[in-house]
Amino acid sequence: MLPIEDYALIGDCEAAALVGRNGSIDWLCLPRFDSEACFAALLGGHDNGRWLVAPTDSHPKIRRRYRPDTLILETHFETQTGAATLIDFMCPCDRHPHLVRLVVGEKGKVDFETELVIRFGYGEQVPWVVTLDDGRLRAIGGPNKLILQSSIPLHGEDLKTKGGFTVSAGETVSFALSYAQSWDTDPPVVEPEALIHGTEKFWTDWTSQCRAKGPYAQIVKRSLITLKAMTYAPTGGVVAAVTTSLPEQFGGPRNWDYRYCWVRDATLTLLALMNTGYYDEARAWREWLLRAVAGSPKQMQIMYGIAGERRLYEVELPWLAGYENSRPVRIGNGAHSQVQVDVYGELLDAIHQARKGGLAPEESGWELQLAIVEQLEDLWHKPDEGIWEVRSGPEQFVYSKVMAWVAFDRSIRSAERFGLKGPLTRWRKTRQAIHAEVCRMGHDTELNSFVRSYGAKEVDASLLLIPAVGFLPADDPRVVGTVAQIEKTLMKDGLVQRYDTSKASDGLPPGEGMFLACSFWLVDAYLMMGRRKCAEELFERLLSLCNDVGLLSEEYDTGANRLCGNFPQAFSHLALVNSASNLGRDGRPVEQRCDQEDPAHAAKVHEPQQTS
Repeated sequence: MLPIEDYALIGDCEAAALVGRNGSIDWLCLPRFDSEACFAALLGGHDNGRWLVAPTDSHPKIRRRYRPDTLILETHFETQTGAATLIDFMCPCDRHPHLVRLVVGEKGKVDFETELVIRFGYGEQVPWVVTLDDGRLRAIGGPNKLILQSSIPLHGEDLKTKGGFTVSAGETVSFALSYAQSWDTDPPVVEPEALIHGTEKFWTDWTSQCRAKGPYAQIVKRSLITLKAMTYAPTGGVVAAVTTSLPEQFGGPRNWDYRYCWVRDATLTLLALMNTGYYDEARAWREWLLRAVAGSPKQMQIMYGIAGERRLYEVELPWLAGYENSRPVRIGNGAHSQVQVDVYGELLDAIHQARKGGLAPEESGWELQLAIVEQLEDLWHKPDEGIWEVRSGPEQFVYSKVMAWVAFDRSIRSAERFGLKGPLTRWRKTRQAIHAEVCRMGHDTELNSFVRSYGAKEVDASLLLIPAVGFLPADDPRVVGTVAQIEKTLMKDGLVQRYDTSKASDGLPPGEGMFLACSFWLVDAYLMMGRRKCAEELFERLLSLCNDVGLLSEEYDTGANRLCGNFPQAFSHLALVNSASNLGRDGRPVEQRCDQEDPAHAAKVHEPQQTS
């Protein structure tokens, strides 16, 4: 199996695939991000489903890129006999999902092979394949149907579809794989050239709206394209990743399904989109949030399905060996039923930022917010599973308390700023009580640092967000001490881990990579403390970890010098975009969250408020 960084993302804003440097698509879920995979070789072997299009030469020279301002992938192969480019993309805005592969000859002649292995049900189910009257192949299994269109002859062999061809300079060989439900009519024959022109226009039109500037504009734009590709267009929900069970520790059990939407990502997502000019996407995300959490606040979850589904039951798939034998392979996510108090603060902070940005009428969502704050009044002092979703039982996590403070603080600020009615006297009293308790119970005077949970002697990286959310200023000695303690105990090879898994129990065997978002948080903390040179050096180090097409996973293994965890990871790319904004002048998320931004700058960054 290829290293994680050797994959690139293609997608149509409803589903996504991972394409390897070797021309093999090893992961594809259709018709949605969270559907059962029909190519699952990423988590097993070739027989679990993949689609290879590659030169027969065993050692071609390979380079690849995305076509500028798009999600169209170009992989250039050069052999002893010639050169050709494989173009891969999925077409947005069509009734049927289409995955198109074009092989374009550039010089000389290059011999290629293709092998299509369709396995529905996460690599388990072999489909029934027939040839249609128009020459296309149809594969059916259960509720799923794929139609393969090819400009070259193909044949069946060992439950696989194979073919060989030679492409010369100026020639193009085309393939298109289209999805439909098994009982629906077959998708029509497609015109690959028309699809690539439409797909390129879709992406270039979208990226033309981006107002990121400065030295990091291009990598920010690439991250935004990635985030757009991970947004489920019908609902506006943003998935945390397009994969499941890519390991946080190679060979270990820290393998989770991230094809869902986390409430925790709410504020970073809104600010990243608003600061770069994408108000339509920000509105869609806000509306998704309100729909997903609507109902009894007692039933609020920390994550939901891409359409707001709540039952995300976790099961294991024993027929898949796991990426580099990292077992188990899981679908669903048991953390959906956990209590994580910090998400209340994230949600209400996001709603407050949306009001400031004029994404909806000021009173929109206020009744729901009142009910959520009332629920939090009974909940904030209780233990929970925390931001890192531990499976060792609830604790009194400091960051959870800080974000409970944020929930009350933002509700008070919304009421004061926009004239909304609420029990402000009671809220202010509770806000002060939480603040006092955290400073008393969550700070260790011997360490001169806030700690992971009440009574603990360890820190965790979420404490870096204390100044970013406005709980204490960055120059407060307790914040300075906390950053120093994190530098001392959680930094390895210049990157930050979430917490020390060998000391802080989380219900799993110790060991994992460096959580990339945490290092971006340290960039932001450095900036707020006036340590700009440190911030710039760390940010440049993080950018160097992006793969050759600008993608980041969840974590980085400094021992193996490899990306690890689910890929690409929205949290990492959101943190990149926001840190770039903090370093530049396109909007300062750390100031926006604290309501400390300059009013003139805020007026320039934020869209005028709507009146309807």
